Amino acid sequence: MATRSALWFLAFCGFTSLTECFTFLQSPVHIIGAKVARRRRHSLRSGDISLKVSRMPPTDSSYTMTPKELESMKATQPKSKEEIAKEIARSRYLYPKHVEVIRDFEPFVEETTEKMLLETGENAWQPQDYLPDMTREDWVEQLKDFRGQAECVQDDTLVVLIGDMVTEEALPTYQTLLNTFEGCDDPTGDTQNAWAKWSRGWTSEENRHGDLLNKYLYLGGRCDMRKVEETIQHLITSGFNPGAEQDPYRGFVYTSFQERATKISHGNVAKLAKQNGDANLAKICAMIAGDEGRHEKAYQSFCDKVIERDPDGFIDVFADMMKGQIVMPAELMTDGVDDKLYDNFATVAQKLGVYTAIDYAEILEFLLQRWDLEHMTGLSAESDEKRDFLCRLPERYKKLATRSMNKAEKEGYNSVPFSWINGRVA
Repeated sequence: MATRSALWFLAFCGFTSLTECFTFLQSPVHIIGAKVARRRRHSLRSGDISLKVSRMPPTDSSYTMTPKELESMKATQPKSKEEIAKEIARSRYLYPKHVEVIRDFEPFVEETTEKMLLETGENAWQPQDYLPDMTREDWVEQLKDFRGQAECVQDDTLVVLIGDMVTEEALPTYQTLLNTFEGCDDPTGDTQNAWAKWSRGWTSEENRHGDLLNKYLYLGGRCDMRKVEETIQHLITSGFNPGAEQDPYRGFVYTSFQERATKISHGNVAKLAKQNGDANLAKICAMIAGDEGRHEKAYQSFCDKVIERDPDGFIDVFADMMKGQIVMPAELMTDGVDDKLYDNFATVAQKLGVYTAIDYAEILEFLLQRWDLEHMTGLSAESDEKRDFLCRLPERYKKLATRSMNKAEKEGYNSVPFSWINGRVA
């Protein structure tokens, strides 16, 4: 062992023989440190491990360095600029492995952006396509017909529609959220990587939803638009925390769930609008639901790619998120009057069947089937237990939801006034 240490010291300091080393060590003690440092710096500047190895004792020596000692010597070498840059980049992230995984399938994201998102400009639908054209000579007749159909919409349907619109109008918060997912951010605002393009494209499509619903409500003339606008401003100011914690895996699980929930809600409002006699609103909500459906598929496909590369990591995140509940994006809404505005809005949505606790359980069930978690193989023992936990949840949630909804129906839903509809109750 002593021989190994001595030989390693010779190589470390750059000596070519024991004689040179003994001569060196005869120097005054206070000089030795400086000389060692100079030799070491010279060796480091060379940056060539082969140079050090060549200074080892002759090959006829009875000792050969072990692989571990060679590795130890290599570790003392200066890193290249590329290696240093990679280490700095990795140290920026809380989830470096997750970032590496999502960057690995950027080509797929690029392809998805082209396939899933519609073209912009003249080739894409715009809010004006579903509204009266105020530049036409017959704009008065168009507006009368539009308002006439809007008068048929019942107040409880109107309340749910307004709540959905307020949720859509908080889009700045959601784009901000996307930019917190590590590796998916858009640091310059016009970054040309696949994730930044997706984020901006998704946002441009989502922007139409709140814009169209807002104009519909304004032209319909049945709402207190100032109170609605106050609610929007409050919601954006209050923000929203879905518990993603800057983790792209968590972000994709959340968006996979939430986009489906939004699609269901808009689709059910479209059905109610048709039943109420407003064909315009039915078309509007159906079109928005279609957008949400495409976006849902995109985020779920991103999760597919994560599962292919890191199934244990995905299961760990998914299970941890489902220990709590998926937070709805408008839960902090307020109009400055009703401190339980979101709960009251959600109650009306539940009563109408627009979005219910059963829907929540069925979305989770759909995602488990969509990602085929039940048949996932190659998991660690810990991940296998978490997978089993997830697979049991839908049935449990359905039982709880059924019990809760039955109780609410027996007790009856209390109608409350909403400032959005000028104090009328729903």
